[in-house]
Amino acid sequence: MARSDGSQGAFLTETPLGTVGLLWRETGADRRSSGFCPRPSPERLSSGSSATSPIRKLRDSPEVAELGRRIDRFLHGEPVAFDLGILALADCPGFQREVLLAESRIPRGWVSTYERIAQSVGAPRAARAVGTALAQNPFPLVVPCHRAIRADGDLGGFQGGRAMKRALLELEGIRFAASGKVTLEKVWY
Repeated sequence: MARSDGSQGAFLTETPLGTVGLLWRETGADRRSSGFCPRPSPERLSSGSSATSPIRKLRDSPEVAELGRRIDRFLHGEPVAFDLGILALADCPGFQREVLLAESRIPRGWVSTYERIAQSVGAPRAARAVGTALAQNPFPLVVPCHRAIRADGDLGGFQGGRAMKRALLELEGIRFAASGKVTLEKVWY
């Protein structure tokens, strides 16, 4: 995920949903988030960081610091708009990038299905490929892959786990049936 052609960094922060991590790289004046970890492992953070003091480096990067503040506000239930320009989307393969951009257009308080997202990117038979692209989303929350669910309302997977996915959806006002499935009242695409 991270490249070696500039400095790299990572930071951890505590949120209402547990510890999260943010990875980024800097190449000259260009600072881009290269990933976000809803449940960071030491291996994932070390692959994105050679920094000895990631918190200090975060403060040295106003763009990344602002992204961190927005993520924190988002996880405290505030409606937040994320600037996708700070994300290293160019590092993602073409199909995944299309899926991530489609996913980023799903508004807060809405969900979509893997199948509908596949149709929106012109690949109507690629629901599983959409699921795979989202499972490898390097920017969960910023690109809100928690808003993608199965056609029957089941949550499907999420890097931070199903409990975190449900908590994020509930934070956005999504309702659940007694069966634990999303009620499908507000479906995008």
